[in-house]
Amino acid sequence: MTGRLMLLDTASLYFRAYFGVPESVKAPDGTPVNAVRGLLEFIDRLVKDHRPDQLVACMDADWRPQWRVDLIPSYKAHRVAEEHEAGPDAEEIPDTLSPQVPVIEDVLDALGIARVGVARYEADDVIGTFTALAKGPVDIVTGDRDLYQLVDDERGVRVLYPLKGVGMLQLTDEAVLREKYGVDGRGYADLATLRGDPSDGLPGVPGIGEKTAAKLLAEFGDLAGIMAAVDDPKAKLTPSQRKRLDESRPYMAVAPTVVKVADDVPLPEVDTALPHTPRDPAALDALAARWGLGGSLHRLLVTLGA
Repeated sequence: MTGRLMLLDTASLYFRAYFGVPESVKAPDGTPVNAVRGLLEFIDRLVKDHRPDQLVACMDADWRPQWRVDLIPSYKAHRVAEEHEAGPDAEEIPDTLSPQVPVIEDVLDALGIARVGVARYEADDVIGTFTALAKGPVDIVTGDRDLYQLVDDERGVRVLYPLKGVGMLQLTDEAVLREKYGVDGRGYADLATLRGDPSDGLPGVPGIGEKTAAKLLAEFGDLAGIMAAVDDPKAKLTPSQRKRLDESRPYMAVAPTVVKVADDVPLPEVDTALPHTPRDPAALDALAARWGLGGSLHRLLVTLGA
């Protein structure tokens, strides 16, 4: 992969599209297509504004991998709609969004936009691996702060974080991370481990929030340094911090593996080049007619062909 690579955290973006575009946007048969059309508008704006050479829609083949659950059973447990013995558990998503996901996948395939999901891994891990392999700059588009850990000024890796739609994006580089969190990209995973994340079922270390986590990392360097300080009576820890960190050793032994984005996913062979013409025009025409994709699809096709 050469040139600028753009990686889409697809589920994060179609969730935002679903909640940002009214359900009154419907196909001719009355089926809501707000997430489909909203995602197409997002991609159109992203390609127009940032002109990537390569584009990959990264997918959650497994939104709650068992290897992460084995380490921390509470991981995303509150979002399980139905448990499955064979294969990933079903995620709780709105009734009118779930039927739109296969349509999104069909439209991306017909357009020729690379779409990659890998069994046993989340989209974050696919993004982490593409980022590790990239030879040029990388733009990661996500509403998930977990991916801040991949930000790397030296390699030109930044996160485009939607603040409002995708018309207003926070271009997240190391300066932004240091200003907001007091850490760089590599330090963000350590901060997230200490702080925890209720939305992902990660408890963190009780009593250690974002600011305290940043101070501890500034003082001791990384998680290993912090845990070494717990055993050092001369280290500058309050009695409460020392006690809570000591009691959290079982969590601290496994949480970094859960929080860290994988960078060794076995990716399939895929053409990541930004398409300028649809891969399957006939299929795209049929999808456009069936789902009433209208101007949203037309504008994206014009942008891709420009």
